Amino acid sequence: MQLIANLSLMFTEVPFLERFSAAGRAGFAGVEIQFPYEWSVEEISRAAGELPIVLINVPASDERGGNGRATDGAARAAFAEGVEQAVRYASELGVSKVNVLAGPPPIGQDDATTARVFSDNVSLAAKRFERIGVETMLEVINPFDMPGFWLDSLDKFLRFYAGQGDPRLRLQFDLYHMARTEADLVEAVRRAGDLIGHVQFADNPGRHEPGTGQLDFKAAFAALRAVHYDGAVGAEYRPAGRTEAGLGWMKEAPTWFGRA
Repeated sequence: MQLIANLSLMFTEVPFLERFSAAGRAGFAGVEIQFPYEWSVEEISRAAGELPIVLINVPASDERGGNGRATDGAARAAFAEGVEQAVRYASELGVSKVNVLAGPPPIGQDDATTARVFSDNVSLAAKRFERIGVETMLEVINPFDMPGFWLDSLDKFLRFYAGQGDPRLRLQFDLYHMARTEADLVEAVRRAGDLIGHVQFADNPGRHEPGTGQLDFKAAFAALRAVHYDGAVGAEYRPAGRTEAGLGWMKEAPTWFGRA
């Protein structure tokens, strides 16, 4: 597994374009960015240098992804435009994974319509990303932090995936969100199995760095190794203090990944 940093939440003590070098100095093997679209491809490419950018999100109607376009029947054109923007950024920056956030559906839209709209939009995105060799991720987000988010449990993702029947789709498995929605995190990893296409983490409760909560990272990563996950692992947490001051957990991380 390769440890990467989420630059939307970490190293926020410095301007965005300086966070790439900060992450590299701290020992991260790559980065992910929730919404990079405020900066040009050229600016990001210069700032990143040789540091890989693994994952970005499709644009949402706000920078938290809280008002996602993917489930909004009235926003199909805006969603398609966002996919094309993500295609350009992913292609030019060498991004290997793009996350499609479901977001909450608009008030008054029935669930059958929501499911159909999301299905159509996900299919469109997966088709476009496949053409440039990029994987399509779908993320479960817990309903406590983001009430109304449509894809809010592992069961719901598994039902949607089975109904979609599209092998190009993968689950973005965030240990923090799953710890908040699933009774047994290790069992949730087992159930998701080889559908896991990307992993993120933060401690629970609090969504801060490992060691600030009660999440058993060693057990969670042992479960991920058992289902043969060996991809990028994104530190997507809100530092409790200065980012660098809270990186002591990185000394233990190799043991989570089964290394000495």
